[in-house]
Amino acid sequence: MDGSVDVYLIDGTYELFRHFFALPSHRTAAGEEVAAARGVLGYLLSLLESGVTHFGVATDHVVESFRNELWAGYKTGAGIDPLLWSQFPILEDGLSALGVTVWPMTDLEADDGLAAAALFAAAQPEVARVLICSPDKDLAQMVSDGRVVQRVDSRTGAIRDEAGVVKRFGVSPTSIADYLALVGDRSDGFPGLPGWGAKSAAALLFRYGHLDAIPEDAAAWDVTVRGAEKLAATLRDNRDLALLFRDLATLRTHEPALASLEELRWLGPTPGFVDFAARLEQPQLLERAQALARQGL
Repeated sequence: MDGSVDVYLIDGTYELFRHFFALPSHRTAAGEEVAAARGVLGYLLSLLESGVTHFGVATDHVVESFRNELWAGYKTGAGIDPLLWSQFPILEDGLSALGVTVWPMTDLEADDGLAAAALFAAAQPEVARVLICSPDKDLAQMVSDGRVVQRVDSRTGAIRDEAGVVKRFGVSPTSIADYLALVGDRSDGFPGLPGWGAKSAAALLFRYGHLDAIPEDAAAWDVTVRGAEKLAATLRDNRDLALLFRDLATLRTHEPALASLEELRWLGPTPGFVDFAARLEQPQLLERAQALARQGL
């Protein structure tokens, strides 16, 4: 039946960070810290228990990406707690054992993987809605006409659609990369242009859509912006830098290359999940997965 499937695309990196800082530590008898990985797997099982049938998870297998070659200040893995960093491969192994489609991103980032999967899923006639489960600002550029939305809060299930993007940022999803180019993205390590803030960027981009369309002369602007002349001069003098920042903020959508929606259907845990649940010292994960498989979910 057309439009009968909801696809959930989960930011595994965000979830691992979230659970790492929310849960008490758990070291196994073998000395592995596994609390966050256990938490993420439990969260995914809760999605399945709620009726989710199709989903995939993208992770930052390595934090650095091609963007680090474009901008020296782009985010790196420096400063990540080793106990958190060590759980990335554990989580990826656990997802595979659970039978979940996982994309460990290397040259690209997890957000790029989610963007590519969202673009593919949204084009399938069986899909009613694609939910990108991440609060990351750059993923707002993928939100589209109620078909692709952001699930910005894992705990409450809060959804951000196109109207929500405009309410939050003051611009439409198609202008998000331009908006981030002007105001910067501290979490990703690029600063935006001096003097440009959220209000000025939103006002200009709501009117003109993209950096390229903003007139160079402030006298030609038909919106009122405080400090217009100075902002216009800054944009003229730093246009190449602004375009570079927009490139950094623009998500790539060519990986993963999916062939069928069936790649995202959960068919139950693999036999290896028995040993993996034992490795994590959490037999409840196995019990829940097996119960779901018996129900045919």
